[in-house]
Amino acid sequence: MMGLSRQGLRYVRFAAACILASVGPVAVAHAEPAAEFHEIARFALGGEGGWDWLTVDAAARRVYIARATRVLVIDADSGALVGEVPGLDGAHGVVAVAELGQGFATSGKTGEVIAFDLKSLKVTGRVKVGDNPDALVYDRFTKKLFAFNGKGKSAAIVDPAKLSVLQTIPLAGKPEFAVTDDAGRVFVNVEDTSEIVVLNSEIGKPTTLQARYPLAPCQGPTGLAMTPGASQLLVGCSNRTAVVVDGKTGKVLQHFKTGAGVDAAGFDAQRGLGFVSAGQGVLTVLSEVKGVFSHLQDVVTANGARTMAFDAKTGRVFLPTAQFEVANTVAPAATPGKRTVVPGSFVVLVVGK
Repeated sequence: MMGLSRQGLRYVRFAAACILASVGPVAVAHAEPAAEFHEIARFALGGEGGWDWLTVDAAARRVYIARATRVLVIDADSGALVGEVPGLDGAHGVVAVAELGQGFATSGKTGEVIAFDLKSLKVTGRVKVGDNPDALVYDRFTKKLFAFNGKGKSAAIVDPAKLSVLQTIPLAGKPEFAVTDDAGRVFVNVEDTSEIVVLNSEIGKPTTLQARYPLAPCQGPTGLAMTPGASQLLVGCSNRTAVVVDGKTGKVLQHFKTGAGVDAAGFDAQRGLGFVSAGQGVLTVLSEVKGVFSHLQDVVTANGARTMAFDAKTGRVFLPTAQFEVANTVAPAATPGKRTVVPGSFVVLVVGK
């Protein structure tokens, strides 16, 4: 019997939803070119538990995935499981710092940052940083870790060598995701106030809160990426919107429509491409030329593929997801805490050209 495939039907439903949705008076218009990005691989990893952020070490060809009680480490090219970092409870953020030979991950339920050896994957230490640490970044200029406490509504600045908290900065809101320009400026989305907070850090001096950027029409900012030098910031928002922000002034320059349940963003500096992933099963691809973004493509992924990581070497995007006991293309993605993952169904999708 001939007919649409499941993936094709999902795309038709999504396209219909986009037509019915309100664009708004200042939305950026775009024409749809022929599809280029598509799913090129699917790594079946199985196991139990949910997941959150992931990161790609492009040079070492490893992908680190924060998953409930551990960090999964897989080969970026084959998808083979390299190993696991144990000892976490509510894993959220993860970074790999090659110059230190160490990785770091946030353990939300224990309020800690966990350090681990990049070769052996053994835990080498831990430090209390606050209430429900989530996002985590390492600034190579100041050689400091920045852990962002969701419930604590604060940023903890950590000395990664001594695993000690240097200071804690109140943010007056719930931080979600962060990026650094590796020159002392750290940007973090504050979800419940719909703004970006800019932290300024110098060597040998305390970190200060430098600025707050309001993000309207963005509501509930989640994913965050930046162009080189943080000249522009790409923000994925909970109201099916992505905004482009001037990194120096905080002015919102452009905005675009996305799928529902946005949770992550990425930027390919070599190829001038921005990515925004949504749990509805849509990866929005934007093209950037001389500081101006335009819509390039909406890639159909899979229900629940809300977080992502970009591989700078290959230009590919990794998106973890799984099957859920209640299958819905919108609601579960918007309320991830209420979903139940079917044991053994966890996969990582690889999207590329």
